[in-house]
Parts: sequence; structure tokens; C-alpha cells
Amino acid sequence: MKEKVARKREGFEGQRLIVLPKKISTDFLTKDPITRQIYITDIGYYPKAKGHYMKRSTGIGQHIIIYCVEGSGWMEINRKRVDISPSQFITIPANTPHTYSANEDDPWTIYWIHFKGELAAYIVDLILQHAKNYKPYLPYSDNRIKLFEEIYSNLERGYTADNLRYVNMIFYHFLSSLLYEDKFNFVKQHDEKDVIAATLDLMQEKIHTRITLNEFAEFANLSVSYFSTIFRERTGYAPVEYFNHLKVQKACQYLLLPDITIKETAESLGMDDPYYFSRMFSKLMGVSPKEYRRRNRPEGM
Repeated sequence: MKEKVARKREGFEGQRLIVLPKKISTDFLTKDPITRQIYITDIGYYPKAKGHYMKRSTGIGQHIIIYCVEGSGWMEINRKRVDISPSQFITIPANTPHTYSANEDDPWTIYWIHFKGELAAYIVDLILQHAKNYKPYLPYSDNRIKLFEEIYSNLERGYTADNLRYVNMIFYHFLSSLLYEDKFNFVKQHDEKDVIAATLDLMQEKIHTRITLNEFAEFANLSVSYFSTIFRERTGYAPVEYFNHLKVQKACQYLLLPDITIKETAESLGMDDPYYFSRMFSKLMGVSPKEYRRRNRPEGM
């Protein structure tokens, strides 16, 4: 007969856990202009958490992120059961009834964080928009775990104002790593299927030339219409518009140099018509190239 595993909230060998005192939250975290936007209330690590079980019939006042790196478990939320495997994380909005548990035969190892703040609900909504059934896939990353460890180790050192600001600013980076995994773990050698990422590399390499939409689509080996559609879905911009944004970004660097004219700046970016360049620059930056140079050049140049 199979032995029944005792359910428990915590108390696992090797676990780590920090619960910030309520007084710290009320006296500082909810009032400081930096931390009141997003702040951690609880943080922990449970290795091979056999018997781990939690049921909250009315939810909890904080948002929850649980990142599974080993083993497995499950969650029930909004009357739906979700199975959790390694390299998946679950996000539970505040005040949402839920139950979660490690699997008996293969208990999970998890990193978890509770958090609140004025922007917390908005960020949770963003995460859930990217998620599939509350459990996005998230490849294991040493860099992401280092962020968690940096947060944890600094909280262990106490609750000075500077320490709390530092920790919660790191937490912003941690959250961005969940939302924008492709940017967080960006490498130059993209998957061949990631034609948009490859196109963005091409844009950087060819920033000093003119490239048409047809040439971008040909590079991606896609039709112009389909390439344009998926490029806009990925970046929010049409391909040529995005390319021009990169050119303006580079132009801002050139305009701070003392020995290059505005006309030469335009030509170096593949634009023979300096008036077209000036109009494009002014539209994006809100000032003309000449005015940008005047405002931003160091004195004496």
C-alpha cells in the first residue's frame, strides 16, 4: 500500500525563506517613491518539497510567482487544473482563490516570490497575456537565478532604505526576465527559425546602407506581406519604420561628434537627401538635428 505523504506549507530540508516584517512594508515600502511601485513581501526556495501543499480559498493579498526548476507539481485556479513541469513558472494574481501542490512521486524544486505595489497588478496582467494557461515555459538560466540570489542575499543583510531600494530595483530586472525571455537570454547566434531576430541583426549590420522592404523579406525568405505582418507583431513597427528608428539612434551618436556635418551624418546612414533625413529625425526626436546637436553637445565643442 502506498504511503500517504503528509501535506505541509513549509519545513523542507534545505529550504530558505524570508518574510519581510509588516512594519517594513507600512513604514517604508508603501511610501518610498521607488519601492511603492513594486516591492517583495516574501521570498523563498524549496528544494524537492515533498508534501508541499497550499490552499487559499479567498486568495492572498500579494501576487505570487512560482518558478519550477526540477520535479513537478500542479495548480488549480479559476476552476482549472494546471500541471507544472521543470522550466515553467506560474503567476497567481492577488485575491484569486487557488490551490497548488508538489507531486507526491516527483516533488518540485521551486523558487517563489510574493509581491505587491502600485504597478504590480499591471505587470501581472502583462505576464498573463504572454502566458499559456498560467504556466509559461521559461528555460533555466543561471543569470536569472543569480538575480534571485542577489535579492535573497541582500534581504538577509537587513532592511536599510538603500538595501530595500536596491533589492526591489533588481526585482524589476527579474520580472523583465520573465516577460521578455528572448531579450534577457539574447545571443548572437539565433535559431534559424527566428527570422525576425536575424533581421534585426541584419539591420544593425547594414545601418549605413539603404535596404528596401522587398530586400528584408527576401532575406527572411518570406513574402513581403507575411514578413511585414510578423515583424509588426514582434516589434510593434513596420520593418522600414523600425530600420529608420535605428538610423536615428545612430545619428544621435554622430551628431555629438565635432568633425561631422549633418549632411555627412545623413550620407553615412545611407540617406542622400539631408532634408529627408532632417524631417525623419525631427519627427522621431521632436527637434531638428541642428537643435539636437546644440542642446546635447558638451560645452567648448
